[in-house]
Amino acid sequence: MKQINKMSRLTGELEKAFRLLNEHFFDGELATPVLTVIPTPRAYAHYTPFDAWNTQGEGKREINIASGTLDRPLENILASMLHEMVHEYNDVVLNVQDTSNKGVYHNKIFKREAEAHGLIVTRSEKYGWSHTEPGDELLEFVLEHDELREIELCRTNPAIVSITVGGHTSNGDGLTPIPPAKSHHRKYICPCCGNSVRATKEVRIICADCMKLMLEA
Repeated sequence: MKQINKMSRLTGELEKAFRLLNEHFFDGELATPVLTVIPTPRAYAHYTPFDAWNTQGEGKREINIASGTLDRPLENILASMLHEMVHEYNDVVLNVQDTSNKGVYHNKIFKREAEAHGLIVTRSEKYGWSHTEPGDELLEFVLEHDELREIELCRTNPAIVSITVGGHTSNGDGLTPIPPAKSHHRKYICPCCGNSVRATKEVRIICADCMKLMLEA
């Protein structure tokens, strides 16, 4: 199988995977978010629970797959995507809150829907029902869609990381989370115009030009 060597092709394959997972596990109910692939330290993936993008006048959510984690087996990459799709399903379709404590703790709503959509879920004391891994139905799905293995992208020295979703962390593959790197500054970027600011602590700041919440880089 030809190895992916262009970002455009990679994101195209991830969009295909999202579409197939959406059809199989959610009956096509999810709107396709903007799928990004950027380095995300200590994270497999994350879901942005607001319209972080504006495409042709239409607001879109975002799911990011951490670029440094694409060397994992396909079933684990898709489990990370499915984890975030469950967050989108709970947010947009069911309109329920599946985390608490500023997004840190995964509650029983997340557990229920994750288990109903192809994932095995276990609990940790700090992060709740956040630990997810591929269940039998997802493993069967992977076997039926071997063409998606092009997503497996070999990278050198991948980081050992854990899933981070909206500021919360969960150990998606049983790996030990890396302690956060200490930094005196945070950088925030407007998702629309690219304006950036720096802050010495975590803040919620809106770009005055676009009236959009700025995202931490």
